[in-house]
Amino acid sequence: MRRDAIPRRYRAVEQDFIAGNEVALHRDGTEAYPAMLEAIAAAREQVLLEMYWFDSDRAGRRFADALGAAARRGVEVAVLYDAVGSIGADPAMFSELRRAGAHVVEFGPVAPWRRRFRLERLTRRDHRKILVVDGEIGFTGGCNIADAWLSLEDSGRAWRDDMISVRGPAARGLMLSVLGIWRRTGGVPLLHIRRSLPPPVGETRVSVLGEASFLREQREISRAYLSEIYRAKQRAWIRNAYFLPDRRVRHALGRAAARGVDVRVLMPGESDVELVRHASRATWGYLLRRGVRLFEWQPGILHAKSAVIDGRWSTIGTFNLDYLSLRSNLEVNASVDDEVFGAVMEGSFLRDLEDSREIDRQAFFYRPLGERLLEFVAYRFRKFL
Repeated sequence: MRRDAIPRRYRAVEQDFIAGNEVALHRDGTEAYPAMLEAIAAAREQVLLEMYWFDSDRAGRRFADALGAAARRGVEVAVLYDAVGSIGADPAMFSELRRAGAHVVEFGPVAPWRRRFRLERLTRRDHRKILVVDGEIGFTGGCNIADAWLSLEDSGRAWRDDMISVRGPAARGLMLSVLGIWRRTGGVPLLHIRRSLPPPVGETRVSVLGEASFLREQREISRAYLSEIYRAKQRAWIRNAYFLPDRRVRHALGRAAARGVDVRVLMPGESDVELVRHASRATWGYLLRRGVRLFEWQPGILHAKSAVIDGRWSTIGTFNLDYLSLRSNLEVNASVDDEVFGAVMEGSFLRDLEDSREIDRQAFFYRPLGERLLEFVAYRFRKFL
């Protein structure tokens, strides 16, 4: 592909890959939760948890019990949860964690009576999901801590999601992501901060995007995403729970498909925010006309935010291709430059396609007028979804 076919702003995007890591894909809470709880149980010095939705249901209590046990045995435990994402959680659970010795901070309290409270802050949320243990292993992805991610056999709702674990030097990027917001939100000074990079444990190159401020971090993740789409030569396969792409994303996907790249976007056929699904459909016409293939996952809620391009570059994190992630929320993604892991990601994507329905282009363009009107209205509210 000619270099001048790539918009100037995406030609020299640096992702700062760090070698020497061991990575693993964890599908759903059934794989992610046991690995995360095992890491907490093995903690020697410090556990950092930053979570958008930390509920006080069965899943939440399992993690709260594990964190409390770690704190009681002398591990430094710091928990940062988002006030809006965790609005349904029982405050008593966090009080119990504090009594066990954990440090707990609420991000963006909904407190109109406070002097410095601003209404616009309600739309600026800490949407990240990060666990870091001893500065050596970190997890991130779409899984919050709630029963929705438990399996049906465990009386959960089996939401489909992706998490990645990173062991090695790149785990420091996830640690710094948590610490940066911890300090900004008034968290107490922490004692067991790892000053040096963890030793290499593998060969995989990983880049953590999201260590900086709101504005810079949003640009960092979106520019890396778009840069890779523009550079795609064969395949660009994307899972996205809340697919509401702006003009930049639509153009990048459309141009990739137009030059022969196999562009596929997998979205939920059923959403926990149904208005987003209707608003998303307002963007489909442009993409379908340019050859982008769209799929809806059928078994239930798809909550993953991940992608794999050319079987080499993969990304997993909290970043949705919607207005809030692109403009407002605090997000984090871990990107991997590795063909072995890329093959794992592609295999996982194809596995999901088996349970998905492809959007029929002709049927979509002849959909009822009532659906079009609903999509038009929903799209007008995209900045709040």
